[in-house]
Amino acid sequence: MSDAQAVFHYRNNILHAEEVPVQTLVERFGTPLYVYSHEALTAAYQAYAQACVGRRAQICYAVKANSNLGVLNLFAKLGAGFDTVSGGELARVLAAGGQANRVVFSGVGKSAQEMRLALDAGVKCFNVESFAEMHLLNEVAAALGKRAPIAVRVNPHVDAHTHPYIATGLKTSKFGINFEQAEKAYALAAALPHLEVVGIDCHIGSQLTKIEPYLQALDTLFDLIERVEAQGLRIAHIDIGGGLGICYEEECPPAPGDFVRTVLAYIDARGHGHREIIFEPGRSLVGQAGIMLTRVEYLKPGEAKNFVIVDAAMNDLARPAMYQAYHKILPARQTPESDAQHATLYDVVGPVCESGDWLAKDRTLCVEPGDILALCATGAYGFVMSSNYNTRPRAAEVIVAGDRMHLVRARETVESLYAQEHCLPEGSIATAMHR
Repeated sequence: MSDAQAVFHYRNNILHAEEVPVQTLVERFGTPLYVYSHEALTAAYQAYAQACVGRRAQICYAVKANSNLGVLNLFAKLGAGFDTVSGGELARVLAAGGQANRVVFSGVGKSAQEMRLALDAGVKCFNVESFAEMHLLNEVAAALGKRAPIAVRVNPHVDAHTHPYIATGLKTSKFGINFEQAEKAYALAAALPHLEVVGIDCHIGSQLTKIEPYLQALDTLFDLIERVEAQGLRIAHIDIGGGLGICYEEECPPAPGDFVRTVLAYIDARGHGHREIIFEPGRSLVGQAGIMLTRVEYLKPGEAKNFVIVDAAMNDLARPAMYQAYHKILPARQTPESDAQHATLYDVVGPVCESGDWLAKDRTLCVEPGDILALCATGAYGFVMSSNYNTRPRAAEVIVAGDRMHLVRARETVESLYAQEHCLPEGSIATAMHR
């Protein structure tokens, strides 16, 4: 039984999150509702950490997967570093108790202001992704009287065999510096007085289910490292990125511990075991540690399709509409076998005014209005990608630890959505034109 299956389980036909019935969560916090398991988050992190024992290795959680302060605070207490891709994410990490010297700052479009924020905080490393970024970072560091530690993010041209929207290691990707230009990038970094080369970085994609693409990328990095160090530079660390997948439907990715041990053994075999190794897991730390709870509003039968209309929508969970992603659905109360003959094939859709607003297609369900459904494996790229489309307040977020419930983000109110907006004053140009 996986950790996710263990923490989200049925007891007397009632779905529980750890020791709390999900119905209790709904009664207290409403729906839609994101629920994360403290136990599952901890176990996922420890799987990585234990595989790194005795090694110069750092686990930098990819904040973009789930940036809730409660989640970040838990990982900080467990000893994690962080991979951030914006100044906002860095600010969240610091607010949650993370250490700046354990933060790598990635992202293809860092602004001068974000660079200043990261330099003042004292981040471990900037993963630079273009020649233009190097020049700007050098200028910003010079103005602050600092040297910016950098690693070049190299695009190794490795096919990660994943969804095209989350493949980042191909020649057509906006990310990284093409392998053919990487030596030139390191030469430029060495020439710029306010940059300090400390490492090399790559990230080939997300939701990877095989280890082989990582090893192919490492082969490319090893060859480049040897050529760069022959020119007098020192590469202190290798950042292998993240992207390890989880099981949504029938995928069978390697366990995090097996993945880490295989990568470290491969690095040793190629003679690079003396370097610090950085892993940037995101989805594999939080994905299966979360569920989203939603309430059935209506059943709408039709000639071609039957619909379950719920109160969650594409603005709450964008992955199905964006990636055609599959999320398993569990009812809050298991259906007795005697009622199974009443199950019907449905599409599960939300109230947003878009035909693309769907959460699941062709699912056999036995449901009635008012029932609660749980969409599984929504801890990654769930709430963090949500929006206020159709002026819909975003969901609340809760972390469950045993029989305790911690509200880590309150539900937004409609009024808060337009609190920073203003009507036109009387006598404005718009009023005059209307007259």
